[in-house]
Amino acid sequence: QFLPLRPQFPSCSPRKEKFHKSQHWGYCNNVAMLLGEDKPGIGGEPLPGQKLKPEYSVFPKGMGSDAPAWVAFDKQVLSFDAYFEEEVPDKNQELYRIRHCKIYFYLEDDTIQVTEPQVKNSGIPQGTIVRRHRIPLPPPHEDQFYTIHHFNINIEVIFYGRRYKIINCDQFTKNFLRKMGVRLNPPADRPDDPYTKKRQQILESMNPLRPYERIDTLKQFLEHDGEVLRFFCVWDDPESMFHDPRELVLRYYLSDDTIDIKEIMPVNSGRDAVPLFLRRDKLPKYAPTGLYQPGTITSRTVLNVFGKLVGNRTRYILDNRKTGAVHQEFYRDSDLKIGAVINVWGRKIILCDCDEFTKEYYRTKYGIEDFTPVTYKAPPPPKPEKTFPPYTGFGSEEDSLCSCMGLLLKRPKKDLKKFMEKDRSGMESNILRFLAKLVTDSPIDKDRKFIISYFLSDDTISVFEQAQQNTGIPGGKFLERGRIKEPGQELFKSEPSKYFKAQDLFVGARVCFHGHNFLLVDADEYTLNYMEKHANEFSKADIGIVFKKLKDKALPHSREIRQVFAAADPAHSKVIEYEPFRNLIASITDGAFSEHEIMTLARYYRVKEEYEMDLHFLLAVAQEQLKKNSFDSFEQLSAVFIYNDREKQGVLPHEICRTICKSFKLPLSDDDLQDLLTMFEDDHKQVEYKKFVDGLNWRKNQIPAFQTIKVPLKNEDDSSGQPPSLPVKGVKYLCLLDDLFGKEE
Repeated sequence: QFLPLRPQFPSCSPRKEKFHKSQHWGYCNNVAMLLGEDKPGIGGEPLPGQKLKPEYSVFPKGMGSDAPAWVAFDKQVLSFDAYFEEEVPDKNQELYRIRHCKIYFYLEDDTIQVTEPQVKNSGIPQGTIVRRHRIPLPPPHEDQFYTIHHFNINIEVIFYGRRYKIINCDQFTKNFLRKMGVRLNPPADRPDDPYTKKRQQILESMNPLRPYERIDTLKQFLEHDGEVLRFFCVWDDPESMFHDPRELVLRYYLSDDTIDIKEIMPVNSGRDAVPLFLRRDKLPKYAPTGLYQPGTITSRTVLNVFGKLVGNRTRYILDNRKTGAVHQEFYRDSDLKIGAVINVWGRKIILCDCDEFTKEYYRTKYGIEDFTPVTYKAPPPPKPEKTFPPYTGFGSEEDSLCSCMGLLLKRPKKDLKKFMEKDRSGMESNILRFLAKLVTDSPIDKDRKFIISYFLSDDTISVFEQAQQNTGIPGGKFLERGRIKEPGQELFKSEPSKYFKAQDLFVGARVCFHGHNFLLVDADEYTLNYMEKHANEFSKADIGIVFKKLKDKALPHSREIRQVFAAADPAHSKVIEYEPFRNLIASITDGAFSEHEIMTLARYYRVKEEYEMDLHFLLAVAQEQLKKNSFDSFEQLSAVFIYNDREKQGVLPHEICRTICKSFKLPLSDDDLQDLLTMFEDDHKQVEYKKFVDGLNWRKNQIPAFQTIKVPLKNEDDSSGQPPSLPVKGVKYLCLLDDLFGKEE
């Protein structure tokens, strides 16, 4: 076997002799020193045996990259195909052996590596012959190393006494050598190893004495591993007491053509549950003579050559002709289809349906398109409707209903998700407040005023009466917080009762709480804003529905309506007050509009008040609120704005800015935040967020104390503790008419 040759240097090698020749002693400041080999002798003449390296490269300066070699030629390798002859002195069958190898030249550091590809059953340790390093030239130039200029096609190189013949190289190597100015030789032929060629001829001409029968199932396993056809079957067991069909699931494994069957056990069937109805194995189609004895069916036929003629010696060979072999057919995928009846060890099983993968498999392989399932059982009877006994009057209806759900009593479940979403959070109270009056003929009760609060977190209602002077009624809590049933329902019934919802409360609605009739006459600003933001839940606050309803009523009388509105505005200011506007809308719709719908329309076309348009005033109020709540996360707020500005234009849409401010929980009312964002919008309705954050930053851009008359905000009560009587002060009726009938010429 071949062992890699290592360079053997004698005690006084040529390298050492060359060192003695090229190095010499000199004097510096009267001190003897060993001079370098590149220093010439007297007069600049080279010393005996000294070879001076050229000062400049053969390439002109300025050509190529200035990067170092380990950067410019990183991961660039020249690959050469070569071979060498190795003597075989201990065998008569071969005198030498030709071994093919690869020579790799690494351009980054001029290192060389020689490897030999693995050859099956060669008996030679192959792999790396010469590890990667710089290889010196053969003597007498062993002080130098191989470079790129020493390589070409159809030449010989010597590495440590072994002669390699380069026969070819790859395309990258050819292109690189041509760019270096090397003229490539024509490729040489690749010789064959005579001994390997001779053994191959012998093996090809040899017939085995014991023929081997190859049974290869690896290809089928690799192609179809994990692919299973699934059929839904039924077996009508004739021996069962009630002849009920038994549902089965047949699985056909495409990787090895095996089948297993699992039974679907219905609930309370009375049968013992078993893992499998039929364990996984090949399923024979039929047995003409009954079951075969063990060992009758084998994968190979074996012949006894000697029999009992030669003592106890036996010799067996495989029978290629398979004399006396029993051939048995098994179920394949082509035998399985919907409606087919298969024999599972004497049991007739009908294939009724299959899954989607099985349908796609048969559609692709066999072109089958009809997969109509076979009905084998009657449709299940409809489930009887579950009825509950009527309410007994003890406890709440929900608590009594839970006692009918199971034997173990459980308390009624609360909607925790709704509670977490609609509970008070920061400035969001999630409470709808309405001003109400009693609907009564009593002169004492007519003037009583109530605050009805609807809690969105759990749909409960509380009623609070406002205290008034000289009425004799102390005021305070009128109705405890709780859910209130709608009037007119039977008390003792099986169906759950209906309770008041948030959609039942709006300005102008009449509600009855435990026999007390209330008329909702007004609502606070938060309630109106909440209902307008969630217009999909509150139809009375949806401007789209209200506008369409008004348009259907007013479109046939457009000219008369314009004249009526013009008569209500003698000054031609294009604005009228709320009361005349309300009366006109009520007369146009013949009372079909509720008070809340009229308020929604008026608020949409309202005239903003002067304090809403004063940016300096709004910023001063906002900074005061932020300072009181110790909010100073302006850098984080600005960073989030910049992150959402993907195009880096310095502007963002109004809704995105509002959402970001809500995520930081700015202690500002929703109206003030909306007005501030509107003030910083550009011509394209985009908010300049940098100016917006700078205006709110009370630490860097604090607005000095201002002297101004305090204007009551919209959500602030007056001295009597009552909400403001008018929702808006002025309505731009001309804009409403233009939207309804179009602009007048």
